[in-house]
Amino acid sequence: MPELSCSQLDRYLKGLSDKPPCPVYLLYGEEVLYKSAFERLLDSLLPEGKRSLNYDPVSDAEGSIRQAIERSGTFSLQPGRKIVALLDSKVFYGKQDEAKLSSQIREALALNEQKKAARLFISLLRTKDLTLEDIADAERAEKLLGEQPDDGAWIETLKTYCMENKLSIPDSDDASLLEKAVQRGFPKNNHLIITTDVVDKRRSLFKAVLERGLVIDCSVPKGDRREEKIAQEAVLWDMVKSTLSNTGKTLDKDAFLAVCDMTGFDLRTFSHNLEKLADFVGTRSVITVEDVEAVLNRTRKDPIYEFTNAVSERDIPQALALMGSLLSDAIHPLQILTALTNQVRKLISARGFLESPFNRSWQPRMTYAQFKRTIISEIEAYDRKLTDQIQSWYEESVESEKETKKKKKKHSTDLIVARNPQNAYPIFLTLVKAAAYTEPELLHALECLSEADIRIKTTGQNPKIVLEAAIFCICGENG
Repeated sequence: MPELSCSQLDRYLKGLSDKPPCPVYLLYGEEVLYKSAFERLLDSLLPEGKRSLNYDPVSDAEGSIRQAIERSGTFSLQPGRKIVALLDSKVFYGKQDEAKLSSQIREALALNEQKKAARLFISLLRTKDLTLEDIADAERAEKLLGEQPDDGAWIETLKTYCMENKLSIPDSDDASLLEKAVQRGFPKNNHLIITTDVVDKRRSLFKAVLERGLVIDCSVPKGDRREEKIAQEAVLWDMVKSTLSNTGKTLDKDAFLAVCDMTGFDLRTFSHNLEKLADFVGTRSVITVEDVEAVLNRTRKDPIYEFTNAVSERDIPQALALMGSLLSDAIHPLQILTALTNQVRKLISARGFLESPFNRSWQPRMTYAQFKRTIISEIEAYDRKLTDQIQSWYEESVESEKETKKKKKKHSTDLIVARNPQNAYPIFLTLVKAAAYTEPELLHALECLSEADIRIKTTGQNPKIVLEAAIFCICGENG
């Protein structure tokens, strides 16, 4: 069957009354989304009242794949459908997913979920073709697992836990066994559901499931391109509707944008924050941006964003620490420099408005509500004037008489302040940051960044030292 998106699942479920369900389903992508999709699929295939003996969930652990295969091939003790669910499986994980596994292990340990961390640790060892005996020596273990010295204490903790609980590395042939089981098929009325956050579409197992069953894509693009941002926003709006539907509350557009800015694309945290806001507003039906600012703390995990924000706030220690972290994560120095340059350009554009006669209402401590009521219209007028001036300069630069007779094209620019006036909250934050700098300071910062660009590309100097000098130059002695 063709692959379906998560948004198409409900339409598919409505059609199940006219056709039999598939013998195998694979749901993958964002954990919050695939778990929600799994519950809807399970409810449709096997309502809760019929699950006592006919529903068999198998969590990801040692031998789980073999258990799922065996149970899927065994007839149920009761008539009707039997559902076997292989939950949060790592069967598709490969070497390209090692960094993701390491991150998930640390997150589980931070939440004191040692059992979950141990299962992930076993999966990590399997992807690296290692055994517990291979990492008996702590120093060798850190080297094999790519950890820095003195940063691998968690390895010893989990190794000890696995040995004490007699956990072993799954057989690497498990994926092959599962593929053969899918191709062979299961007894009539037996169905296998697999959930995972990662798939490799090149694997023959994926192709077997796609041929014999149904694949449901619950992934969401994570990039910064316009179409990717639109897809992320659509998912977040759906979460607003599903989370607030039973509360009688609504979230206005500005509040939505503010929550997105503070949370980023983290569905679990986003949903939790919506619940906090619904409790906070009490009997009021509309959640506003003022509620967001009063209740939520920034949890957005975006290292580049946090770094440029620290520089904008002249927080030198934080900026240096984040820069070091970015370099350690193999972010290229020129990517960091480009992010800084883009931030300074935004601040210069915003400072240009603040210095202009169009600015008649800005006050350093004004609220967002005041900003939206008075300033945003002034910014739009400023942007129109700036765009017209740039267009005029562009047309004057065309020297050829032949070219002047051509239809004049509108010249685009990234110097305007409000690229999307409907999304006003980020504009408000940019003006707050720009107000902390003078125009000469920002122009000097741009000169420092230009010099840093030349030094990184031509001198062979240590890029970290060059970037540190640029940070000190931008933040100044008041950082």
